[in-house]
Amino acid sequence: MLELFTNLGHGFAVAVSPLNLLLCLIGALVGTLVGVLPGIGTIATVAMLLPITFGLPPVGALIMLAGIYYGAQYGGSTTSILVNIPGEATPVVTTLDGFQMAKQGRAGPALSIAAIGSFIAGCAATVLIAVLGAPLTSIALAFGPAEYFSLMVLGLIFAVVLAKGSVLKAVAMIALGLLLSMVGSDIETGASRMAFNIPELADGLGFATVAMGVFGFAEIIRNLDAGAEGDRELVQQKITGLMPTRKDLIESAPAIFRGTVLGSILGILPGGGAVIASFAAYTFEKKIARDPSRFGRGAIAGVAAPESANNAAAQTSFIPLLTLGIPPNAVMALMVGAMTIHGIVPGPQVMQKQPDLVWGMIASMWIGNLMLIIINLPLVGIWVRLLRVPYRLMFPSIVVFCVIGIYSINNAPVDVILAGAFGLFGYWLIKHDFEPAPLLLGMVLGPLMEENLRRALLISRGDWSVFLTRPLSASLLVVAAVLLVLAVLPILRRKRDEVFVES
Repeated sequence: MLELFTNLGHGFAVAVSPLNLLLCLIGALVGTLVGVLPGIGTIATVAMLLPITFGLPPVGALIMLAGIYYGAQYGGSTTSILVNIPGEATPVVTTLDGFQMAKQGRAGPALSIAAIGSFIAGCAATVLIAVLGAPLTSIALAFGPAEYFSLMVLGLIFAVVLAKGSVLKAVAMIALGLLLSMVGSDIETGASRMAFNIPELADGLGFATVAMGVFGFAEIIRNLDAGAEGDRELVQQKITGLMPTRKDLIESAPAIFRGTVLGSILGILPGGGAVIASFAAYTFEKKIARDPSRFGRGAIAGVAAPESANNAAAQTSFIPLLTLGIPPNAVMALMVGAMTIHGIVPGPQVMQKQPDLVWGMIASMWIGNLMLIIINLPLVGIWVRLLRVPYRLMFPSIVVFCVIGIYSINNAPVDVILAGAFGLFGYWLIKHDFEPAPLLLGMVLGPLMEENLRRALLISRGDWSVFLTRPLSASLLVVAAVLLVLAVLPILRRKRDEVFVES
């Protein structure tokens, strides 16, 4: 316990430096803005801002990106409650009761409870990260090249199991991501591979270029195609009476507690933790309610539970990233990309080798949550005004920002062209129900997998059984195999049923 407090003290010393405080505030503001404005999305924003992190210290860059992620969970509730359009995927459930409360003239209490629940859940999740972080990283000493390779295989299998839609499409995306990661030079010999004698591809495809294309540009095209406008009558009115009543607080308190616990647990699991957590929390509250019919008609517990759950899940999703190097969702995959950009190898040893980074980030989350309460409640009028700006007027500035960011990395026009090409490809993927996140995960983990695979085989003198004779490596591979079988079984069973019906 003493070590925990010492580590947290060290983290706060790192987080309260003027630069890191400023970057935390910028992250919280941008995250709120992303959550408030429908159609941009956290993944696209983090991808857009990756180029900017090149010129920042690693700790500050990751503090800012983390602030964007959990800040967007706060901001997303504003559009869900006032416009019935979730700015993010996570507050979709909040629209059910939040918008009904707004229509009843109770938008203020709904926004307040969403912010208070988010703050409490965020603080609890931060404590959980600090408590679980050190014990989980104690397994770092048992990890060698074989274990690292098996762990990354498990991470890719998780991406397959938890991806939406077809398992085959998820596998195809991961395979494509691994292939894209191999473009450039061989890590051992330096020989050119899959560069097709194009000088600009000699150093490989930039992670930021691909991420910006398949998430940033593709998201803009998708929103322009689908139309990101909606019913905005409520945002023309002034929001008054922000403070919730005593009755509101009594009804919300148990829902906030249950949502925090549920979200904290689900956030640790790889997959869309924050999205699943918000749906699970809402469903659970409705199941145990004395009068379930109130839900969907303006029940304040229907706002408190999912908002607490998605914020807790957003922050506890950093646990597998910081302790095992496994990104549990698409945003965390981009965070891994940001770490590798700064020369930080994600994995169990990060906490030992980069204590400033890990504990500084953990401490900054508490500070960020405090900032977000101030940003979201007193400044709610500013966010409401922003909701009146049509999306068609915002997208040109977003495109210009993306282009400047991509060009600034290498001062190479070809990077902008590649990002545009990947944007069209990303839009095609979305249209054909392919999920781009596994592609990014495969691209991030590809070089690390190859390096550890080669290192393990070099140590074992080419003996492939090393992955099965080492207990921890074998255990990870067995878990991966079981998960893959569980993912594929429904497809096989369906095919057998079809054959039986035809016969």
